[in-house]
Amino acid sequence: MSLTSDPPIGKAAEGGAEREDYSALKVVPLRHPWRWAAVVVTAVLVAQFAHGLLTNPGWAWDVFADFFTTRTILNAVWITIQLTFYGTALGFALGIVLAFMRLSRSPFLKSVAFTYIWAFRSIPLIVQLLFWFNLTYLYQRIDFGIPFGPGFVSFDTAGLVGAMSAAVLGLALHQAAYAAEIVRGGVLAVDGGQLEAAAALGIPRLRQLRRIVLPQAMRSILPNAANEVISLFKGTSIVSVMAIGELFYQVQVIYGRNGRVVPLLMVATVWYIILTTVLSIAQYYVERHFSRGATR
Repeated sequence: MSLTSDPPIGKAAEGGAEREDYSALKVVPLRHPWRWAAVVVTAVLVAQFAHGLLTNPGWAWDVFADFFTTRTILNAVWITIQLTFYGTALGFALGIVLAFMRLSRSPFLKSVAFTYIWAFRSIPLIVQLLFWFNLTYLYQRIDFGIPFGPGFVSFDTAGLVGAMSAAVLGLALHQAAYAAEIVRGGVLAVDGGQLEAAAALGIPRLRQLRRIVLPQAMRSILPNAANEVISLFKGTSIVSVMAIGELFYQVQVIYGRNGRVVPLLMVATVWYIILTTVLSIAQYYVERHFSRGATR
């Protein structure tokens, strides 16, 4: 007996039971007129943009081709890669330490880590870079020895902290503040019950961290960490204020001489796109490695 008010379409007795026959129904696919309209509008806009790139003489693609692989640009790309690598390696090394300081039970260590993260996330990166670049104004020499006592080894800051060193130091210290929060969030995402089970089995704390916590935390850490690395890679352009010959600075120097601003900016843009794509591909394979055994 039908529970709805609609009359049955067809009934057939089978084993003493009634069943409805839907074979006579005409199945019509769901239509999406606004979706197709959005596709058409988007396709038209993309086609217009591509047409402008190819036909507008202002892009000057011949100038772009002349400068894209010159020695000056390639050297600048290499400096950009170096700044990104050193800033990332040192920044995440310090960030891991800061993250576990914030997770420790010591109020003093937690306060120091929190203050560091608060300060370096509050101060603009360009201010930090200029501060380290002018370190010799505050400290002419750095002494290593007994605290508040005599020093045994000293260094002249004028020769110790140059433009490149100041850039790496500023980028690394700035990156460490963000890396610490990324690592801390990944560690907190691991279920605490697993650590309790590991402790009940007598597994040492260091091994718990290395074999249980970090492999699982990496699935949460990697996407955000990759975003920070890519942001740092593009953010290296800010060291141009220190006259370091990275990619954006060299592009500025060249178009300052020949006046071809747009094609030279496209040189920098395409290089940034290429290197960001390489980083994204590396991120994919690293994430796939640490996702082994995951349910999704």
